[in-house]
Amino acid sequence: MSSLIKPSATIRNNYNEISALCKETWEPVILTKNGEGDLVVLDLNTFESMRAALDLREKMDMVEEARKSGMKDVKARDTIEHMREAIKHV
Repeated sequence: MSSLIKPSATIRNNYNEISALCKETWEPVILTKNGEGDLVVLDLNTFESMRAALDLREKMDMVEEARKSGMKDVKARDTIEHMREAIKHV
C-alpha cells in the first residue's frame, strides 16, 4: 500500500479533491504540517475494510493461540461457516 503525501492546507482548500482521491485510489493520504507527517485520511469504505480485515486477523490469531494451547479440534464444516460469516464483513 502506497500513500499519497499532501500538505495539511490541501484538505482545507481542496476537500473534494482529497475525498475523490481517497475514493478513487483506495489509498491513504498523509497530510503534513510544517513538513512533518501529521494526519492520515482514508475513504470510509477503505477504513471499514481495513478494520474488518484487522478484526478477522485478530480472531485468527486467537484461534491459533488456542490451537497451540491444546484446544479441541473443530470440524472443517463449522470452520468454513464461521469464515464465510467473517468474510461477509470484509
